[in-house]
Amino acid sequence: MVTDLKIKEGAVELKQVRAKGKSFISTGNSEIDKKMGGGIPCGSLTLIEGSSDSGKSVLSQQMIYGSAINGYATTVFTTENTIKSIIKQMGSLSLDIVDYFLLGRIRIQPIQVSRGADSADEALRNLKVKLITEKHRDLILVDSLTPFVSHTSIEKAIDFFEECKTLCNSGTTIICTLHSYAFEGGFIIRLSSLCDAHLRLKTDTAGTQIVKTLEVSKIKGAERSTGNIITFEVEPGCGMKIIPFSKAKV
Repeated sequence: MVTDLKIKEGAVELKQVRAKGKSFISTGNSEIDKKMGGGIPCGSLTLIEGSSDSGKSVLSQQMIYGSAINGYATTVFTTENTIKSIIKQMGSLSLDIVDYFLLGRIRIQPIQVSRGADSADEALRNLKVKLITEKHRDLILVDSLTPFVSHTSIEKAIDFFEECKTLCNSGTTIICTLHSYAFEGGFIIRLSSLCDAHLRLKTDTAGTQIVKTLEVSKIKGAERSTGNIITFEVEPGCGMKIIPFSKAKV
């Protein structure tokens, strides 16, 4: 009964937060938010693109945490993790979401996608339905969209993004991560044109050090000018740590 009461109280609090009309989804890291011009604008569609191990999931988890500490209701659809593994990964980066998960502020829904065109098409349709049922949430994050779109047609993938845009128009913020290899570069450009924000991640070297870089390709409605390139590393117990430009170029 105590848990049910807390969840109900949390639901009321979430409605009040949405009514206040906060304008950005924070990463929970003020330094990163500053580089991104304030954060991700609410009601926007964002594409996070990058190769494997480039930091897509870490950046996504920062946004899950940032939305939670600011009182937003978040739903996560994951094809790469379980509920337990996400909570454990985030905890190892000092992004503790256990209480938010128990209160229902964060929902995590693991999804398995079978290979093959027919299975991918059906999975994409089912995902679209799931997004619609979660449209009352403040933030919906799909990590990763790759299994859905890598075996389907470009037209159906674009149709999915257009549906996401419709949901965003009602106030929901949607973030999708995608591996760069999922489609050819021309397709990524077409998807990017449908999105309000496009963040590109990659692994690079700084002298003898391997680092990750975040390129802020565009963020419509950013509060301030965005920093074009953010160089960072992922430290256990700390999460994303920005590396100064001078150090990154050594």
